[in-house]
Order: sequence, then structure tokens, then C-alpha cells
Amino acid sequence: MPIFSRSRLPTCWAWLRRALPVLAGVMLAGAALAQNTEREVRVGVYQNEPKILLGPNGQASGILGDLLQQMAIQEDWVIKPVVCEWQACLDALAAGDIDLMPDVAYTEQRAQTYNFHKVAALLSWSQIYKRSGVQINTALDLQSKRVAVLSGSIQQTYLENQFLAFGIHGTLVPVSNLQEAFAQVAAGTADAAVANRFYGDRQAAKYQLDPTPILFQPSQLFYATAKGRNADLLEAIDRHLGVWQSQTDSPYFKVLKQWMDVPPRFSVPAYVWWSLGGLGVLLLVAVGVGLHLRREVADQAWHLQSTEARLATILNSVEAYIYIKDTELRYQYANRRVCDLFGMEPEQIVGKTDADFFDAATHAHLRINDLRVIEHGERVEEEETNLSADGSQENTYLSVKLPLYDRNGVIYALCGISTDITKHKQAEEAIHRLAYYDPLTQLPNRRLLMERVQQALTAQRRGSEQGEHGALLFIDVDNFKDLNDTLGHPMGDALLRQMAARLGACTRAEDTLARQGGDEFVVMLQGLSADVDTAAQQTGLVAQKILAQLGEPYALGDHSYRTSVSIGVTLFSGTGMDQDELLKQADLAMYQAKKDGRNLVRFFNPAMQAQISARTALEADLHQALVRNEFVLHYQPQVDSAGQTLGMEALVRWQHPLRGLVAPMQFIPVAETSGLILPLGRWILDAACRQLVAWSQTPATAHWHLSVNVSARQFHQPDFVAQVEQALQQSGARTGLLKLELTESQLVDDVENVILKMQALKAMGVCMSLDDFGTGYSSLSILKRLPLDQLKIDQSFVREMLTSPKDTGIVRAIINVGQSVGLQVIAEGVETEDQRAALIALGCTHFQGYLFGKPQAL
Repeated sequence: MPIFSRSRLPTCWAWLRRALPVLAGVMLAGAALAQNTEREVRVGVYQNEPKILLGPNGQASGILGDLLQQMAIQEDWVIKPVVCEWQACLDALAAGDIDLMPDVAYTEQRAQTYNFHKVAALLSWSQIYKRSGVQINTALDLQSKRVAVLSGSIQQTYLENQFLAFGIHGTLVPVSNLQEAFAQVAAGTADAAVANRFYGDRQAAKYQLDPTPILFQPSQLFYATAKGRNADLLEAIDRHLGVWQSQTDSPYFKVLKQWMDVPPRFSVPAYVWWSLGGLGVLLLVAVGVGLHLRREVADQAWHLQSTEARLATILNSVEAYIYIKDTELRYQYANRRVCDLFGMEPEQIVGKTDADFFDAATHAHLRINDLRVIEHGERVEEEETNLSADGSQENTYLSVKLPLYDRNGVIYALCGISTDITKHKQAEEAIHRLAYYDPLTQLPNRRLLMERVQQALTAQRRGSEQGEHGALLFIDVDNFKDLNDTLGHPMGDALLRQMAARLGACTRAEDTLARQGGDEFVVMLQGLSADVDTAAQQTGLVAQKILAQLGEPYALGDHSYRTSVSIGVTLFSGTGMDQDELLKQADLAMYQAKKDGRNLVRFFNPAMQAQISARTALEADLHQALVRNEFVLHYQPQVDSAGQTLGMEALVRWQHPLRGLVAPMQFIPVAETSGLILPLGRWILDAACRQLVAWSQTPATAHWHLSVNVSARQFHQPDFVAQVEQALQQSGARTGLLKLELTESQLVDDVENVILKMQALKAMGVCMSLDDFGTGYSSLSILKRLPLDQLKIDQSFVREMLTSPKDTGIVRAIINVGQSVGLQVIAEGVETEDQRAALIALGCTHFQGYLFGKPQAL
């Protein structure tokens, strides 16, 4: 139906004739700101990065290609890419040579040939890109220009219609793909090229092209099938898109993030502001040189003035909401988009105000913006979120509002153009949450935490916090791995979600609670006392509250589960700190809490830092020690009851060029945790075998055995048995003289595998000794299964046996156990004759200790 009722035609026509110069510029320069068995699916693929392209693996890629691959996994489709140019792809689709074509914008004309799904896959718009030096700021500048455009595209049809409507004598140059279009502009055979905003923004710099302010045709992009074919494909696509677009951590937003690199918060590009600024310039020129501009606009828009139907067609072709309000803010004109929004015909809208269509808050906000235009002549560009009067519909618009002047320079109305950016805002918010929030707990993630810590430090340095302290609490769940191993990862996730809720109840609105990752949380407290002792006391109260809350039972399915956390705390006041250093300090304090027994709170102090710094320096020196061959072996005798030497134990020492001789208890723990124990253990094993060969050359020492300590980490290496065999073969040492000493702690994990390795070593002839017996967790049932040759009584029992009946009883029991299972028993740490005599009286016949000799280099 016509856009105007016949009864109101003269009035509406007069409004439109007066607003026509502005509407013409608005339409061209700013109207388009928005936007169970395997089955082989033949998919048309043409080069239009980042929307669709052929990937390096020969599969469909880009945003639409990757989304389709995700659907194919769930639907058991096999995607077969068919490479073709754009128009050839569409022809192949219509002919049935391919099943599915991505990146197809919906039009009524195309709907006659193809079928589309319902949920749009992407929102896009078209834009003109020019070669540097070519002056193109408005559509009128396309006069006499050559514009490269994709053959058969809706952009080509649109520009043909606009050239005809506005009398623009330009030349459209059809091309088969967008690369060709941009290449022609770069080569100078075309002045400008038309591309979708995805391709244009990514490729313009490559071809040294500049974007122009000319934007048009916001469009929804779909996958298409031939008419009447493959309806099941479209149904599946709709089903996945409908679910994915409502979930922030879905494949849809992950693919968008990958290809669009997490766009910043929504902002209008600079060239759009330039475009809208151009509107203001046009208005000023209209006032200053009215006759010239009126003649130019009349020349370019005479088709608009020919008939009411022609004008209505052009206005309603714009994918934007265009309206005119008088000085009383009553609607005087509304295009078809506005009529559809309000659910009314044009004659029903004219004369009404926003109060008739929106809730009170929206009406008040719109009125403020409109009065800026009517009363002050401002050009208003603003995001507006509008809620309908019944509260059923809320949309966000990017609105541009301009004053309309009569020939006397008096504002008689405003003209507005509003673009629906609701889906853009929703997508932006979803991607923002994906980038800054943890999907499991919905808490801020490490990235957002670091930003907030930096903001807090900056505020303190500027003095805006008036000397107040802040605090970081690093919270780690104790024994979380045990829960995952026993009840499964879903229960672990459930525990973390419940913990996040309890932590939220322990913190204030101004505090920051974040999930650092894994089983770690961080709380940042702000606004604490300027006095450091008081701030520490305040923080301690919060930490104790957290310990108590998180220590309460959790309902995990059918299980009632209890756990605890360890908390490390560091205070900060903004001076001499950065966020990385603060987290490091809180982390160190947390590990101290675990070291002290777990379920504790520990505050960071400089002594911790000094200890860590010293350990770091020691570890660095350890790396160099292996390279510089600074390690040496010392040997301590092992004797029988007659005092005859039967062999030695090899004990590693570190001859540091500056530290001197470093004892094992100082560097072995560092070597264990850093992984350096593996190359060090290999060196000890090789050196011990070479020493056995050296002893074999002398009759007095040829029968000596050599005991070598093996670390748990070294023993659990898959190829440890092969390492021992290689050391013996390369050195030529007798296997029966090599004795490997294991500790009881090595028997706790994976007992069966330990036994298999010991049996393999015994089969080679290697002897096995259990070191520090009585201090660990061995049971007699395990002991009898181990292929051992010797038990070694720990020196802590030997040291106290003369004064402690309990230690004497333990020593007697160990000797009896060894004798009962046929094992040799040796006592270490024997320092006095009285100890030796007491051990002999209990039945011990082998000894080691300072009484017989200190460890020495040979």
C-alpha cells in the first residue's frame, strides 16, 4: 500500500519535500550502518576471507566454513568442498551440482531459486574502498568513476538501481571474485571496489586501499540450497545456530573470536563519523549557498520528486528506521521499517509521540536527545536502548538525528535514522564474556583480574585511595586432584562452582573475586585501612571466614564431600609493585601454607622471597654444574662384624667453585623438584660403574660391591632398567657388584610396576637394597613380594637405641624381619663401639657409619 494516506498526502508530501535534501544524503551516506550415518555434503567454496575460503588442509574454512565443520562433526556429515567462483557457485547450486552454498544474502529474487534457513549465520554490510588519491566521500563522487563489483551480487543490483535513481553516470565493472576487484583498484584499472565489511577490513591494507564513508545494504547471510532440495541440511543448521547463538561458550562465538580476534567494545568506525559529519557540512552548505545545493540535489534526485510511489519505494528500500518529528516531537513521517516496528500504518503513527510507543524511561531519554536537536541545533549520534510500552520488546539502536531548517534558517523538525544493532550488541557482549570471564564459574578470569589489579595499583599511586591498603588472597584447593581421580572431573567442576558461590558470599561488592585457573581462586580486597597492621587484621578476618565457609560439607551428587583450602596473602599500597609481583608473592605465601600443613592462611614476608631467590640461584648453578662437571662421588665403607670392608656406598657431593663443597641435603631437593635429578642420577650411575671397573683391577678391592641411591623420579622413568643395563655394558662392570638402594616412599605409588622393574634388574644380576627401612609405609605383605637382597636400618633408630627402649625394639624387629625372609640387614649411622656391640647382640652383622670411616673422595 502507499506509504501516505490520501487524506494526509499534501501535508506529508510537504514535509518530505522540505526534508528531501537531507534524506538523500542520509540514505546514501549513513543508511546502512547495521547489519546417524555419514553423509557427503557438497559445499561451494569461493575465496572471500574471512567468511569462506579453502583452507590449507583442502577443507572449507573461514567463519562460515568452520561453523559448518563443527556442525558436520555432530551430524555425521562429510564436507566435500567444491571450489568455484561466486556466480559459478550459485549456478552449480541451482543446477544441483552442489548441495549447500555459504555466504548467501537473502533477497526476494534469490528466494525464487534457492531455499534459506531461518536463523541468520552472520550480519554484514557493504562498503566502497578506493585507491589513495581518488576523491570519494559521498555517493555523488562516484560520477564518472569505475567501480569493481562482484558479478551477480546484490551489491551490483543495488548500485545499478541507485545510479539510475540519482542520475549518477558511473561504470560498474563486474568481476568474478573480490581479490580481482581489489587488484583492479590497486592496478588503476578501477577507481573503487565494493566488498563486504569482513573481507574489506581485512584486505584493504594489503592492497593499499582506503575505506570510504559510503556504506549500504546491511544484510543477513545464510547457507542456501537449491529450491526444494536438502531441507534437512537447513533444519540442522537452524537447530545448531539457534542453540549456539544463545550460549557464550559455544562453537559459534569461539569461531567468531578466532577469525575476528575478539573485537573491542562496540564503537562506530571513524569513517562513519566522517560520513555523518559530512551530513552536517551538507546542511551548512544548504543554508549558506541554498540555491546551488538545491539545484545540485534537484539534478541528482529528480526521480525522487516524480511520484509518491517512487519516493516511497526508495525510502522503504533502506534497511534503517527513518522518521521526521516536528518541534512538538510528534511524528510527521515514518518509513516502512518504523511502521513494522510499531505495528501500525503510517496514518496511525503521524501525530503521535514516543510516549505512545515506549515506556516512560525510554520516552524520557528519547525526549532529551530530541530536544538537543530541536532547541540547540545539535547533531546527535548515540546508542539508544528502547523498551516498548508493554515491556515485551527491547532493542538497541544507533541513532543519528539532524535538525531540519526552513529557508529562514529556523529549525522546523528533526530527521532521524536509527539502525537496529541489538544482535551486534548481544554478540559483542557474548564475546566479551568469553574473553574476560570463566565459563565454568562465571567469575572474572585471569585476564580481567590482572586489569583490575593494575587499575587498583594505578589508583593508589595517584593518591585517589588516600593511602588505603589493598590485599590479594591466593586460594588453592587442597588435594583437588584426589577428587577428580576418585569421583571424576564433573564432580570436580561441581565443587568449583559451589566454592565460587561461597566465596562470593564472603566478599563485598567492591572486591574482585576471580578464578585464576584450575583449582585456584584469587580475591582482591580494596579500601582497607591505611595502617598496615590494621589492614592485615582486616584481611586475616576475611581469610578465616573463607577457610570456615569452604571447609563446610559439599553435596556432590550422592556424596557429601569435605575439603579445605590453603590461602596466601600479600598486602599492597601502590608503591614499588606491579600485578605480576603481587601474584607471585601471594602464590609463595600460599605454598608456604601448604608446606605448613594445609588449611591455613599465611602472609607473604620478605624472608620467603629471599628463600625463593636463593633457591632460584642454586637451581641456575645446578644447571651449570652438570655442564662444568662439578659433581664428585665420595665413598663410605660398609663392613662386616669382623670389621672387614665388603664394599662402599657412593654419595654425591657438589664441588662448587664459590660455595665450596655443597652437602646433598642442600641441592638434592632442588634437583628433585627441578627435574635435574634425572641427568644427575644418570651421571652417578655411570660414575659408579666406572669405579667398580677401577676396583676390579686390584685384588684387594675386586670383590667390593658399590651401593648407589636411586631417586623415586629416576626409578619411575620408563627406560630406567635400560639405563642401568647400558651403564653396565658401556663400563664393563660386573652386574653382581652393583647394588641399587631404594627408599620405602618409592613403594607407595604403583607397587606393581615397581616390582616388575626390580625383577628385571634382579634378572640382570643387580642387587637391591631397601634404604631407611622403618621410616616409611612398607607392609610385610609387600615386603615379601619384593626381590630384595638387603634391608638398611635407618640411622635415626641407631642413634637413640642405647637410650630409648622403643628404638631398641624397632631395631630388633627389623633384624628379625630381615632374618625371617632371608635378607641381609645393615645398620647405617653407627658412630660408637657401644652402638656396634649392641647391634651385634641383636643379631646385626653389617654396618656403616663414621665409626668405620667418613665419606671421602678416592
